[in-house]
Amino acid sequence: MLRQAVRESGAHIGVVYLLSETEPVLVMDVEVGLPAQLVKPWTRVRMNAGAPVASAARERRLVWVADHEDLARRFPATALAAPYPFAIAAAPITTGSRLRGVFVLIWPDSHACELAPHERQTLTLACDKIAAILQQQDERAPDRAGEPRVLTPAPRRTPERPPESAVCGYLDQLHVGCLTLDLEGRITFASAAAAELFDGDVTTLLGRPLWEVAPWLKDPLFEDRCRGAVVSQRTTSCVARCPDGRLMEFRMYPDPYGISLRAVLLDAGQQAPAHVTEPESGREARTRAEVFYSFLPLAVALTRALSVPEIIDLAADHVMPVFKVKAMAILIAEGGRMRVIGSRGYGAKALERLDGLPIASGTPAGDVARTGEPAFFADVKELRRRYPQAEECDGMAAWACLPLEVDKEGVGICLLAFDEPHPFTVEERATFTALAGLVAHALDRALRYDSKDRLAHSLQKALLPRSLPEIPGLGVAAWYVPATRGVGIGGDFYDLIRLTDTSAAAVIGDVQGHNMTAAALMGQVRTAIHANAVAGASPGDVLKHTNRLLIDVDTELFTSCLLVYVDLQLRTLRAASAGHPPPLLRPPNMPSEIIDVPAGLLLGVDPDAEYSTLQVPFPPGALLALYTDGLVETPGADLDHAIANLAGHLVYGSPSLEQLGRTLLDHAPHTSQHADDIALLLLEHRAKPAFRGFTGERPVEGRP
Repeated sequence: MLRQAVRESGAHIGVVYLLSETEPVLVMDVEVGLPAQLVKPWTRVRMNAGAPVASAARERRLVWVADHEDLARRFPATALAAPYPFAIAAAPITTGSRLRGVFVLIWPDSHACELAPHERQTLTLACDKIAAILQQQDERAPDRAGEPRVLTPAPRRTPERPPESAVCGYLDQLHVGCLTLDLEGRITFASAAAAELFDGDVTTLLGRPLWEVAPWLKDPLFEDRCRGAVVSQRTTSCVARCPDGRLMEFRMYPDPYGISLRAVLLDAGQQAPAHVTEPESGREARTRAEVFYSFLPLAVALTRALSVPEIIDLAADHVMPVFKVKAMAILIAEGGRMRVIGSRGYGAKALERLDGLPIASGTPAGDVARTGEPAFFADVKELRRRYPQAEECDGMAAWACLPLEVDKEGVGICLLAFDEPHPFTVEERATFTALAGLVAHALDRALRYDSKDRLAHSLQKALLPRSLPEIPGLGVAAWYVPATRGVGIGGDFYDLIRLTDTSAAAVIGDVQGHNMTAAALMGQVRTAIHANAVAGASPGDVLKHTNRLLIDVDTELFTSCLLVYVDLQLRTLRAASAGHPPPLLRPPNMPSEIIDVPAGLLLGVDPDAEYSTLQVPFPPGALLALYTDGLVETPGADLDHAIANLAGHLVYGSPSLEQLGRTLLDHAPHTSQHADDIALLLLEHRAKPAFRGFTGERPVEGRP
């Protein structure tokens, strides 16, 4: 059935993918027209992949890609992985509402821009037949864990040929090496001249792989030309260097059954023919090699890039040296205008002309942004011919203006400029378009990440106190440092609540998680603590009431919290803890110490949990440090030792709370790449004892 569909549609490659029963992956079950070695990278295609096969499966519709440029624009990753000209149609295979797989046909890129009615009918009938087969075999589904079945094309139907001896005699008289290879590279015919070129005889060559007969042909360029000939069905050429140093020119004539090779040994010092060495072919060969050896690392790097500057640097570093690009600019569309978000090689005046350019201005950049169609200008004359009013603002001689699109939605454009005229080959156009697609996806992800990051920081800022109340005699400083990785928002919080003119409640806590849910719960905890504290409840009772509130909310997140009442008049601290790291106290003119506050259960665990209150002195000159575990906790390290080490940095005589806080943050064990949020709150008793006159008695500790 597959052979018949390929023959009737005029395609030269056909593939059947079946949907895995255990994971969202399309698995190649059977194919015809491709060598087994070539299909290996495509035997498994994930449903979320940027490929025509996956798109047809996800959207449950026929996907038609007319040529490689269209492929590069819509499926850039596939275009880079398969940099050959071809047309492809992928149609879903369904039984009722159930997706079963995808049927694929591939034609040379000489195919018309649209599918013919009989080709569409062939695709539809083939999908229906495959669906019927799968429906019948549901109870004995084939094992798809192994290699796909590779079929040979249907036998040729040709008129009677001349006698074989006459054909061989004719080819021998040409005095050039003639070979035919099947799709796996095995020699199926060799002329006498070919046998002589490869130091053998005809009988020893037949049936052997070409790479075994001539190992020196196992060269990336030669292999790429063979793959390209099979996939594109285009006649192509290349040269290879023999072991004796001389060049051998190969002309490749592909058909659905394999490749016919014409091999000619060039004389010493003889140059390869013009059709092999002309500049365009040279650039084409170089570009394909660089696609595999230079641009695939770029594709990998772009998947990890999260910031716009990083993406622009990656694109510039990989693209500009390879294609000798003199300048590059990335512009995004905002409010009907283009905004430059990054560039390399452009001067300030050129960027000023580009920034703010209206999309509807009738300029190359505006038209590309509006239509999504790339534009290439080999020289100034071509630019003037298409845009007579265009102004030269960058002093360049050639331009490639590429759309940055994601799922048919425009993100912006990428402008590449050359300081010399640059004729763009078909391969270069497709490569540039594919690279722009990769950059567009990375850029869209980075812009979304930046947007979420800004939203997260705004929400975090809104949930944390805008300012802390001023209480005479109490110095206060606070910091919040988000985790290095993640959405930029978490559950760490701090607060200072005025109770009276001489007392306040200091709060620090950590809601489990680093997401919007944790941030929302943090807001509820802060509100509950504030309400209970100003109502006059003790620190232990405040945590008890807050704990019951979280139980009633029925959240799956737990919260650690430390609540300290500071009374400047009584010179005391009263503290209660719900599983939070202990506070640090630096008495005046004395080393810092860890206050061992009894640690109750985390908030939100047990509705009957109780929280004890501890009271300690807080004389003038004393300093209190409250912090979250992000400041001290490191995987594999002893937490008690880390807290003691932090207390050692809480030295007396620091010029200011701000400098002391920075010192503590700088000594965090993983400040450069911390995986948890950090909150830090410092309180200093600056009140002086009230003058009561001389009584002859010593002052009593704890009294004003």
